[in-house]
Parts: sequence; C-alpha cells; structure tokens
Amino acid sequence: MNNVSLVGRLTKEPELKYTQNGVAVCNFTLAINRPFKNANGENEADFIMVQVWRKSAENAVNFLKKGSQAAVNGRINTRHYENDKGDRVYVTEVVADFVQFLDPKPEGQGNQPQQGQGNYQKQPNPYVGNSNAQNQNRNQFETGGGPVAVSDDDLPF
Repeated sequence: MNNVSLVGRLTKEPELKYTQNGVAVCNFTLAINRPFKNANGENEADFIMVQVWRKSAENAVNFLKKGSQAAVNGRINTRHYENDKGDRVYVTEVVADFVQFLDPKPEGQGNQPQQGQGNYQKQPNPYVGNSNAQNQNRNQFETGGGPVAVSDDDLPF
C-alpha cells in the first residue's frame, strides 16, 4: 500500500504549469515539523515536494500561498531524469489525490472573492445574525437541564 497523509506549510508560492495536452500540474513544497527536538534542543522540519494535477492543481494555485497551511493525501512517487551534465537525478515526491486548505478565510472579505482566489463563495451561517435560527437549532442539553420534549415519532425504535 502506498498512502501518505501530511500537514504542513508551503515554503514558497505554488507553481502552476500545463502539459502539452493542456493538463494542469502544480508543484509546491510543504515544511512539516518533526514531533521531537534534536540533540541541541531545536525543532527540525522535513521539506516534502508535492505535485497536484488537474482541477486540484488550479485550486491549489488559487487558494494557497507561501506560509499557507495545507493537508495532503496522496502517494509517494519516484522518478529520475538526466541533468545537463549527464548525471541521473532521482526525485521523490508526493502525488496528491486530495489537498485540504487549512487556513481560515481572512476577515472582512464578505462574499466577494479576493483576486487570485477563484470562485470561492462564503456560505451563509444560519446561526449568525438570525436569532430565530439560533433558538430553533441550539443544543437542548446545553440549556442547564430540564425536561427535553421528545415525541414517539422522534425515536428511531
């Protein structure tokens, strides 16, 4: 089984290219902190190259930037090529099947997409600014106790 899950921050702006057939491919590097300190008591990180294809590649370029936090699920891929000197160079990278953007949308953007952020539209939150929705959807168990009204139709058995 070849499966990888990573969470880290981009070390630089993602790069978007297109193949000769017009297929989008995006490359970026994730910095992932190690869960322990070295002998000097310092934190270390690993820098993992990630490759994303097609619509996910275009979304990554539109929504990620240097310093953005992202989660990636994919597989390890190794390849090689010959450089200008004729030496064989091996590359190991993660080919992402799924990229999750973990940074929240900056405050004050409203429903208008920022330049470079594609067609991202904020969904209205039914709990904010609508006292009727808040009263109807609040958790009855957080109200300090008391009887909870349950009809026989609400029971699954």
